[in-house]
Amino acid sequence: MLTSRIFIAAAALLMLVPAAASAHSLVEVEKILGDGEKYFQMIDKPAPDFTLQMADGRTVKQADLRGQVVVLNFVYASCPDVCPLHSEKIAEVQGMINETPMKDLVTFVTVTTDPVNDTADVMRGYGPAHGLDPVNWLFLTKLQEQSESSTRELAEAFGHGFDKTEDGLQMHGIVTHVIDGEGRWRANFHGLKFQSINLITFVNALTNGSVPKHGHGRRSWWERVTDYF
Repeated sequence: MLTSRIFIAAAALLMLVPAAASAHSLVEVEKILGDGEKYFQMIDKPAPDFTLQMADGRTVKQADLRGQVVVLNFVYASCPDVCPLHSEKIAEVQGMINETPMKDLVTFVTVTTDPVNDTADVMRGYGPAHGLDPVNWLFLTKLQEQSESSTRELAEAFGHGFDKTEDGLQMHGIVTHVIDGEGRWRANFHGLKFQSINLITFVNALTNGSVPKHGHGRRSWWERVTDYF
C-alpha cells in the first residue's frame, strides 16, 4: 500500500539524519516550509501555560514537558467529522516519528474541549480507536476544580475557538501546534492537508537544531522523502 511505502521510506530516511554535520539552520527550515507548505504558519512566542490532567487523574503542567518538542491539538471525542480525521493525521505523524531517534524527544498532546462528556473511560478508549500510541501521547482534560469551559479557553489562547452549539456539537477549525523544548510556541500547521513529512521535518529541526543539507551532486534525504508524497 502507498501509505506503508510512505511510512517505511520516511522513517528509514529520518533514521539517517545525522546529529552533527553541515546542516540547514532552523531559520532555513522555516524558509523552506514557508515557501513550500501553504498550511505552515511560523510563530515564535511563549506558549500559553496550562495545568491539566490525564484520565487517571495525574496532573500535567506545560512546565513538565520542558525539554520535549510538543505536538499539540484539540479535539472532542463525540465530534462526528474532522476530529477523528485530525487524530488519525496526528497518529500518522507519530508513527513515523516513533520509528526514529526522535521518539524520546517528542510528546504528542491532545486536549479535550468537552471535559464534561469526555469522561475517563471515553479518554482511555480514544487513543486505541485512532491509532495513537500512549508511549509518548497524552490525552488531557480539565482539573476537577476548573470550569467546564477551561479547555476551550485554552484553545482560544492558542488562537482558535471551539464554539458550542445547542445540539452539543462544537464549531471549530483544525490546527496542529508545535512547541519547542523551551516552551515557546514555534508553529501552526493548519487543516488536514499539510504534508506529514513537513511537520516531521520541522519537529526534527527543533529536536536537534538542524536537518541535512543537499549533498554535492547527490539528492538530499528531503528530496528523496518528498518524492513519496
